[in-house]
Amino acid sequence: MARLSLLAALLLALLLLSLALGSAAIPLEQIAAVLLGGEAERAAWTNIVLKFRLPKTLTAMAAGMALGVSGLMMQTFFRNPLAGPYVLGVSSGASLGIALVVLSSGGGLLAGLGFAGDLLLSAAAGLGAALSMGLVLLVAARVQNSTTLLILGLMFGYLVSALVSLLLYFAIPEQIQAYINWTFGSFGSVTRRQLPLLLGIVAGGLALALALTKHLNALLLGEKYARSLGINLTWARLGVVLATALLAGAVTAFCGPIAFIGIAVPHLCRGLLKSSDHRLLVPGTLLCGAIVALCAALIAEVPGDSLVLPLNAITALLGAPVVAVVILHPHPRFRRCRMLTLPPQHLSPLALCRSTIWLHLWSK
Repeated sequence: MARLSLLAALLLALLLLSLALGSAAIPLEQIAAVLLGGEAERAAWTNIVLKFRLPKTLTAMAAGMALGVSGLMMQTFFRNPLAGPYVLGVSSGASLGIALVVLSSGGGLLAGLGFAGDLLLSAAAGLGAALSMGLVLLVAARVQNSTTLLILGLMFGYLVSALVSLLLYFAIPEQIQAYINWTFGSFGSVTRRQLPLLLGIVAGGLALALALTKHLNALLLGEKYARSLGINLTWARLGVVLATALLAGAVTAFCGPIAFIGIAVPHLCRGLLKSSDHRLLVPGTLLCGAIVALCAALIAEVPGDSLVLPLNAITALLGAPVVAVVILHPHPRFRRCRMLTLPPQHLSPLALCRSTIWLHLWSK
């Protein structure tokens, strides 16, 4: 709990920094005055905080939380450390929706529409993600093997990527550039009107993930052992897939395909908390995901300059070295916790028995 408190304090500090830093620096006392309902010394500062920086900061926090938790669930569900929130093809469906809108429109048409163009892109990505989610849920209800579900999700992603490639091949340069800009990812594309919808969907997905912590603990030892503990695998599978699709689909629809966070944050959280208990990992991943997203957003903004770097480039450059250090040099206690992530056939009978009893006590 002490480490969770430290993470929460760090998140609060980064939240204030993200509101204060940018192309124009704003004193922290002015930030506090605006957040408490007052007015800043300069009217422009109030507008900057409320209309631009606060929505962007809340979007970054929501996206980091959503991607981190959905990545954690996918890694546990498939027992694969490289699984991420987009492994089920939700991002591919959103990409296809964006490609159909951007590449079928005339060059520069969406840019000329302004807010309506941004809303159209979000709606297209959301519709594509929703259709993908519906397809995945339909398959998950019929397929009893998680490995089969993983393979089908990957094949769906390859199929959609092929369709997008064909659309790109016949597109004009302006259309291709518009699509590429969307793939860079951005936390600043969500407006104040869109923000409540994004936060509502993410809150629903996170609530479902928190309700599934006991099921995720049991799934650490595989589906057979989860079934022996009385877990309803059909409902657990549908719950995990639904929560992941909601979280990843909402972020992709509003922010673009944000890379790296969903894969890296669960590993960072396990290394920091030295635990495999999802009752601790899910809240920790919430905080770690928001922290990583805010750090990436701060660096991409280049404080003191109007330059904005591609967000996906920053997420990879920022987190890849840190994750490599955590994986290559884990804490001794973390090595013991990682035993539970091994497939059951790699555990000794004694270790398997002790782990099963331990998980049974957790499920009470």
